[in-house]
Amino acid sequence: MGLLKVFNFRGILVPLLVFAALAVGSVSGIGVNWGNQATHPLPPPTVVKLLRDNGIQKVKLFDADDYTLNALSKSGIQVMVGIPNEMLYMLANSVKAAENWVSKNVSAHVSSGGVDIRYVAVGNEPFLSTLNGTFEATTLPALQNIQSALIKAGLSNKVKVTVPLNADVYESSTDKPSTGDFRANIHDLMLQIVKFLSDNGAPFTVNIYPFISLYKDANFPVDYAFFNGFASSINDNGKIYDNVFDANYDTLVWALQKNGFDNIPIIVGEIGWPTDGDRNANFQYAQRFNQGFMTRYIAGKGTPMRPGPFDAYLFSLVDEDAKSIQPGNFERHWGLFYFDGQAKYQLNLGSTSSNGLVPAKNVHYLAKKWCVMKPSASLDDPQVVPSVSYACGRADCTSLGYGTSCGGLDARGNISYAFNSYYQIHDQLDSACKFPGLSMITDKNPSTETCLFRIMIDVDDASLDGRVGLLQKPVVLVLFVFMFFTVM
Repeated sequence: MGLLKVFNFRGILVPLLVFAALAVGSVSGIGVNWGNQATHPLPPPTVVKLLRDNGIQKVKLFDADDYTLNALSKSGIQVMVGIPNEMLYMLANSVKAAENWVSKNVSAHVSSGGVDIRYVAVGNEPFLSTLNGTFEATTLPALQNIQSALIKAGLSNKVKVTVPLNADVYESSTDKPSTGDFRANIHDLMLQIVKFLSDNGAPFTVNIYPFISLYKDANFPVDYAFFNGFASSINDNGKIYDNVFDANYDTLVWALQKNGFDNIPIIVGEIGWPTDGDRNANFQYAQRFNQGFMTRYIAGKGTPMRPGPFDAYLFSLVDEDAKSIQPGNFERHWGLFYFDGQAKYQLNLGSTSSNGLVPAKNVHYLAKKWCVMKPSASLDDPQVVPSVSYACGRADCTSLGYGTSCGGLDARGNISYAFNSYYQIHDQLDSACKFPGLSMITDKNPSTETCLFRIMIDVDDASLDGRVGLLQKPVVLVLFVFMFFTVM
């Protein structure tokens, strides 16, 4: 598979980006993915204002939350709502369930709420190799039943169905896109789905992540992941490829053409670059990748096989500190903005007069205090390891580790970061800074030039109620827990 190799890294439902060459219902302007797997999410009205202030005209969601959709009412923003994989079995086995879902989550918001819903995403990367075929029997029937429900509701001309798929549904035996085809074990199923989409005027949605190519393969040429600087272009029968995105996208185009679907619209369901959690996830690379992508987008440049303008949904809008880190610690750091809507780096979306990202306004924070390790506490205290393990297992320590933003902290800094993360995520409760004989609350900011000890958003009671289940469930433990021993 060479440089076109696709990696399976999405073991759970994870939101990604959207990028489109879409004729039906398309508008100019950039779009984004808006995920809500966060312990302290920005209120949806604040996010909608953030979208509008940045000239973002399209948004892709991963569910159909009423609060979110109500906030999008009359906003002028086009919406793709999502159906989680866990709902596919029910929708595949009950036309009535599909009709009820469409009535509640599409019809009600379109007819009376003024929400401009254009797509329903049925599942999210349901054919990942790592899912071992779990959703292969239910995705197409669910897709068919949702389509039938949209027809019955009189919405099928306005609202189209699609299935966001990881790029591992197709493959290439060489570095050349022209050798591409759908993955052998799902080839027939893919053709059934593509035919269904084509017959109903719906797009093919694919998530493409050049970052993952670099993350998974130590020998992957770094410059090939970006849109400038790669010297060893690939010549595929006269088509020149100087970046992996073009090559990956055109591998899909070839797979579609070989099977008789030359003209089906393609949406790139997720594309972007994370800023933390890995040595290749940083501001410099993220800015380079996303600005390179946006420059092409604004210029209306497509790929060698499909030149011309395209629509795009960047992945993602804001960081999500409650996402699974099964693929890697970078999973929580895809946002153009931090969790609080503050811009990470300069990026020109071509949609505002400022030529830069506009931050969220009127964000309310918790008090300016932090939980840190006591100066008098000993690194040799036997409570250190279990305390750090406990904190990181129930908070977010993904900014710690080799090559990350907080990778330069010493042992005490690592421990303090873990304690503070737990303290902030638990709303600065005094009981959340009670690590036995080790911790204390301070009003002195322990942040360094590169490592931010964050203070969380002050969420209202309604938002907190929605997070109770999340806070009671330990997330995957970050593998940095014992790392501080290396700097002792």
